[in-house]
Amino acid sequence: MTFPAAPGPAEGTTAPKPMYWDGAVNAWHIGGGVHRMGRREWLTETGWQQAYADGIRTVIDLRNPVEVRRRETDPVVGEATLAAFDVVHAPTEDPANSEFRALCVPYLNDPASYADNARIFPGKLAQVFRALAAAPGGVVIHCSAGRDRSGMIAAMLQDLAGDGEDAIALAYERAMRGINEHHRVSGIPHPHERYLPEELLAPLIERRQESLLRFVRDLKIAAFLRHNGVTVPELAAIVGKLGR
Repeated sequence: MTFPAAPGPAEGTTAPKPMYWDGAVNAWHIGGGVHRMGRREWLTETGWQQAYADGIRTVIDLRNPVEVRRRETDPVVGEATLAAFDVVHAPTEDPANSEFRALCVPYLNDPASYADNARIFPGKLAQVFRALAAAPGGVVIHCSAGRDRSGMIAAMLQDLAGDGEDAIALAYERAMRGINEHHRVSGIPHPHERYLPEELLAPLIERRQESLLRFVRDLKIAAFLRHNGVTVPELAAIVGKLGR
């Protein structure tokens, strides 16, 4: 897996570490034993073995049930290899919700909609964090592209871990660039997205970073999670998994 060149991090900001698991798309280290990536079906047998060697034991899938399927172009992975991982399904949304569909067209693809996602589905977001708190071993959280649903959860985790705004914004930028690069090299066209050259990508990243940071500032992550049923011990477990 390759990642495109991108502007370096601001001074004092730690750049997200890419995870070179074979076949993985948009795979990044969030902190401690917690990672993020695009759909898990892209990983090859070798990729899963590499993830296991890196301590991954739990996969938290943020997708809706209709999205969870193997495509003909996905690599074949042995059942014994997959059996080493606990897969937890914790969708961040209900696509049948009419208000959500009206606000997020054709899907959640912009941090400007994260606040609405949290407002409409607070329990679903809390469920993700409770699953993370209970997960044995290292964890990889994934959606489809590894950009927005996983980006929303990653930003919340980074805030809990005490990462600054520069680090949160940089992580989202790298995820945007990662899936954009995938669109460039993939032989399968995406139904809604296309590869964007730098002159189009850079201003889009900047606008979305502003929305992302506004979401993090306004939500008050720890208080939001506590209000929606995540306990103090669970929050402590999450922060511990992040290496803080």
